[in-house]
Amino acid sequence: MEPILIYGFPAGSSMGLVAALEWLGKPYRLCRVDMLGEMRDASYARLNARHETPALVTDDGRVIIETMAIAQWFTARDTQRRISFDPQSAEADRMVQLMAYINTGFTGAFSPLWSALEMETPDPILQQSLRTWGREAVIERHDKLEAMLGATPYLVGERPTLADSVLIGVARWLDYHEVAPAERWPRIAAVRRRLEADPAVRFATALESGETPDGSGAFMGHVPLAEVIERFGRA
Repeated sequence: MEPILIYGFPAGSSMGLVAALEWLGKPYRLCRVDMLGEMRDASYARLNARHETPALVTDDGRVIIETMAIAQWFTARDTQRRISFDPQSAEADRMVQLMAYINTGFTGAFSPLWSALEMETPDPILQQSLRTWGREAVIERHDKLEAMLGATPYLVGERPTLADSVLIGVARWLDYHEVAPAERWPRIAAVRRRLEADPAVRFATALESGETPDGSGAFMGHVPLAEVIERFGRA
């Protein structure tokens, strides 16, 4: 069977992994999950006890969670090196280094902002403190990423890779939370512009919004969440 990527909306970080599957060009299916609804249901724990996306059902029916683990699965199947590099190359080391930074400190810096936004019982004083803390952390992490980047069109060289897919799903949160103008970090902004214009990213963003765009031909359709849980969830 084709692997099934479980991705979240609205504005899920997993959008970038959908783009990566388009770049990879091998048949795949998707399962679209409302992170503010379906993902919080008790039944979702059968796929991921942490109630998070993304998750991946592999072609042999195993469930893999965590972005870095899913990216590693993609890398192992990227025989034509469309989205990765020879594991023993310097480019592969740099790709993994950037992915790790983006997936940990860079992404985590937004946590206070999401907490303030999603607070069930509003607490204006606490929310303001979280927003202040979050903005400072996001700016600091963007400063560090900007310093890490070179002059290449994408994060690692002349073409988009898994590192770019991990970035693009999260980088847009800067605008979503109105932290600071993207152009404050010219190198990151330039990479974002290229990625946002990329057909695979545009396809993934449209799917996330509930549209039915034309992709590369690798996408084989959506699978309902209830079916994925029933077939592949743990008892």
